[in-house]
Amino acid sequence: MKFIIITGMSGAGKSAALKMMEDFGYYCVDNLPIPLILKFAELADTSEELQKVALGVDIRGRQGFKEIEETLALLTEKNVNFEILFLEADDTTLIKRFKETRRNHPLALYERVDIGIQAEREQLAYLKGKANYILDTSKLLTRELKAELESIFVNNKDYKSLFVSVVSFGFKYGIPTDSDLVFDVRFLPNPYYIEELKPLNGNDELVQSYVMKFPQSVEFLQKLVEMVSYLIPYYIEEGKNQLVISIGCTGGKHRSVTLANKLFQQLQERKDFGVRIEHRDIGKDAIRKS
Repeated sequence: MKFIIITGMSGAGKSAALKMMEDFGYYCVDNLPIPLILKFAELADTSEELQKVALGVDIRGRQGFKEIEETLALLTEKNVNFEILFLEADDTTLIKRFKETRRNHPLALYERVDIGIQAEREQLAYLKGKANYILDTSKLLTRELKAELESIFVNNKDYKSLFVSVVSFGFKYGIPTDSDLVFDVRFLPNPYYIEELKPLNGNDELVQSYVMKFPQSVEFLQKLVEMVSYLIPYYIEEGKNQLVISIGCTGGKHRSVTLANKLFQQLQERKDFGVRIEHRDIGKDAIRKS
């Protein structure tokens, strides 16, 4: 029997994850009272129809949530083979999601959302420490979350605890606030001043060829890949699950996009972490002009 407990921060995507698990053929139950988890597990273990189960567990249980530590110990004692998926997101993302949905945080009541978030982090610390999988959904699109869950719980592939986001940006629009590592490539020759390259961007082969024909571009990329490859194992060892590498040029259209693409291609070959790419400001120049 596969017995998955899905938990994590309110607003991090637990409801969406449960719907996805249901699509994968799991029998899903959301917000089952903590005292009933053991009885449900025993029932599922004796039923041929309940061999793939996913339970949504969160702080909505209020008082009953305090019993989670004892419940997990009893599951282990009864030889129930369970796994815990913990969905995480940064405070800024969670606050934004609550404002967009106009919902109150379960622990905030009539106070500010950030107060509820902090209280929830404290209450969920034990579960997070016990989690087999921690997914940070701050930057994940819905389809990317589904792909991650499918990889883990359907295709049984090795879980990649670290997810790397490579982001290109323009300094004139500001540095991405969630950046962990920021690299400035404004020292490279600028395709913006080449008439035929100006309307193109770093996704175009002509721009990439121009940027990468210079020795300093090739050397920078080589050193960047070496440094990132050196750092990532230590981030994984420290338990970091989301790393944002931001590469900036003036407008975020040519040089930064080219180098971000090249770094992304190199990192894709690694098997010990997941990687995605985002070109934050690639279209802003055209929008401003229009």
